[in-house]
Amino acid sequence: MTATHAKLHLVDVTLRDGSHSMKHAFTEEQVRNVARGLDRAGIEYFEVSHGDGLGGSSLQYGLSAVDAMKLIAAAAEECKQAKISVLLLPGIGIQEDLEEAVRAGAQMVRVATHVTEADVAKQHVELGRNLGMKTVGFLMMAHMAPVEVLVQQAQLFESYGAEIVYAVDSAGALLPHEVKERIAAMRQSLSCEIGFHGHNNLSLAMANTIAAVEAGATYIDGSLRCLGAGSGNTQTEVMTAVFDRLGYETGVKLYPIMDVANQVVAKFMPRPQEITGASLIMGYSGVYSSFLLHTQDAAKKFHVDERDILVELGHRKAIGGQEDLIVEIAAKLASSKQK
Repeated sequence: MTATHAKLHLVDVTLRDGSHSMKHAFTEEQVRNVARGLDRAGIEYFEVSHGDGLGGSSLQYGLSAVDAMKLIAAAAEECKQAKISVLLLPGIGIQEDLEEAVRAGAQMVRVATHVTEADVAKQHVELGRNLGMKTVGFLMMAHMAPVEVLVQQAQLFESYGAEIVYAVDSAGALLPHEVKERIAAMRQSLSCEIGFHGHNNLSLAMANTIAAVEAGATYIDGSLRCLGAGSGNTQTEVMTAVFDRLGYETGVKLYPIMDVANQVVAKFMPRPQEITGASLIMGYSGVYSSFLLHTQDAAKKFHVDERDILVELGHRKAIGGQEDLIVEIAAKLASSKQK
């Protein structure tokens, strides 16, 4: 590898995907400290919002301890060069949320849909472009669709005006050759830039991210100390080191990104981002990573094995927005145990 490759853009999602692991309880001080560290390290974009995007604070998805707009504004105040991204899921976030996020300082929006539902995002992508934001299509649960369907959905996003389209391994279920196949097919069929977002439920997030880059992805996501849903994401500071070793230019400085990970994020993490029995089953069964804490809570409430809940969620091909199934399945498992 040489430094002649296209520049890689490392997007840090600690303050959004990490919200799942933090039970959406980030404080303004934590956000400011992370934002300041990411900015100093040279991160170009980092995401700040509820784990389920703008408007996600709710009983179903989890209530935020601090209003997302306040956190976005706080992060923006700390940045001299980095830009704030937000996540928007059609059906959860609305036009007013995105407009308010722009006023608070957001400059990128990633419009996220299930891998087969890009057609619900047209007006959201157009709104992002009209607001002057860097606008991204985010195809979640990418393992659940054949490659040709993923490509068709990515083409829809591009036709709506998305400047980057992501394949998102929300369940951490993809294997490196599957990532390479998907990204290569997208690269061959799209004119816009391609991104990849991984989860580490099968301990493959870094390997999958390398596979994505080798196949043509130029935007790649990570979180500090892997702080994210399930077993977390590709680790930002590790990505920085690995891609430097591989000869890619990222613009991110290794020591400063390590410092914000180890001196800031590590101190407030509720638990290490390990591959536990539950998160391993998520990757194995292809279950949405943000279901982890909801599943663990239901397993305790109904005194059932969290792995059994996750396996059944995988059988039912549950997707984001179907969190109510977790309690339903837990209750049925408890009922069958009593018979």
